[in-house]
Amino acid sequence: MTTPEKHSRLDTFLAAPRRALWRLAMPVMIGLSLQTVYMLADMYFVGQVSSDALTALAFNMPLVFLGIGIVFGLGAGVTSVVARHIGARDKRLADQSAEHGVVLGLLVSATFTAIALFIGDDLLSALGVPPNLLALAWGYFRIIAMGYVFMVMSVFFRSILTGEGDTTTPVLIQGGGTIVNIILDPVFIFTLGLGVEGAALATILSQAAVATVFVYLFFVKEHQYVTFDWSAFRYDRAILAGIFKVGAPASFSFIVMALGGAVFNRILVEYSEQTVAAFQVGSRIDHIFMLPVIAVAAGLMTLVGMFHGAKRGELVRGIIGYAMVCALLTSVVLGTLFFFLAPTLLAAFTDDAAIAQAGTGYLRIGVFAYPFIAVIMLSGRALQGMGQGRPMLVLSLLRVVLISGPLSYLFVFVMEKPVAWVWMAIVIGMALTAALAAVWLRHALALGDGERDALASSNISQTADARAP
Repeated sequence: MTTPEKHSRLDTFLAAPRRALWRLAMPVMIGLSLQTVYMLADMYFVGQVSSDALTALAFNMPLVFLGIGIVFGLGAGVTSVVARHIGARDKRLADQSAEHGVVLGLLVSATFTAIALFIGDDLLSALGVPPNLLALAWGYFRIIAMGYVFMVMSVFFRSILTGEGDTTTPVLIQGGGTIVNIILDPVFIFTLGLGVEGAALATILSQAAVATVFVYLFFVKEHQYVTFDWSAFRYDRAILAGIFKVGAPASFSFIVMALGGAVFNRILVEYSEQTVAAFQVGSRIDHIFMLPVIAVAAGLMTLVGMFHGAKRGELVRGIIGYAMVCALLTSVVLGTLFFFLAPTLLAAFTDDAAIAQAGTGYLRIGVFAYPFIAVIMLSGRALQGMGQGRPMLVLSLLRVVLISGPLSYLFVFVMEKPVAWVWMAIVIGMALTAALAAVWLRHALALGDGERDALASSNISQTADARAP
């Protein structure tokens, strides 16, 4: 039975949407800040081992991103379904959606762990890891695969809490795990002499601690608004379909982005292994810009889901517009800052002159994509909140498969241009994709307005008929 303090946050969010956005976004931003610090620290510590270790870690990123990205995609489906049911004030379906999310997480964990352990080294070879770096790259990935279940379940638990409007609790838990990870990194990498494998082991142990705390809160303390009754659990095709309608396209979009990262690594290695490392270091610096945008997008999806479920179209449009302005301002400010500080930022992560030079070039061109990234991300999350998962996949395919990837191939292998042209191909892909994202979002909002007008007209007609003599 739900205790009095475990109430829905819906009415609070309806009363003050903008305040609700920051109430949701700020904890996420803090958590992402800690995560970004960890990512940069991880890159720094591994970079101190050797340039080969740093490059091996860079080649791992597409595969790691692929696995976690699929889970985050399905988690977005769980968040959207839970939020919409809470918005419709149907707690029973919200509870059942959360239960399906946990079961789905366990199934995904088992499947992906088996795949990674059996063919992970072959996948790394297929993605272009040089033979002299394969042992280093596989050593890292093998350990990550063995602890994959902890990472997966943490994402699903966090998605459930986000769907009910609680972003503070998961951030506190994940933030604690991140701090533990940063502390363990130098111990395993240097003190125990495990090198790049030590970085992977530190990640898995910290994620195991995070997952354990989530299990305690969900099933022992029962901290959350949604509740679990496993004795009455029954498979519900409609709930799972709702999760996959948003989650499956989002997962496939992460697959596209991960494969795109692998393709870019394969293209960039034509210049040098150091260029691959530079791209990964520069991408990690991009995360500093991404963290406030991702945080706002996460809060936006929850609010849009609740407001959409509550059939409050004016609040949906208002909060999307407000979030978009905030994200665009952030992109301009941070993009300008990074443009001028690029050499200093790169020098902080590597003393390899080739990596620093290539990374600086990437960052000074890549920052022009920041406003477009903001539009793509917020549009996609808003559409997910409304229960539309397909746009995110289409946008990813357009950007990576149809524009940036082919353009990069053309510039490198046909026109034999310098690496700066690859960075420009990325920006062009972002710009064209952002234009489509904005049009798609506007169409979805207009369609929603039309449906509500039709419903209102129907209600008026029914009322008039009822009053007629």
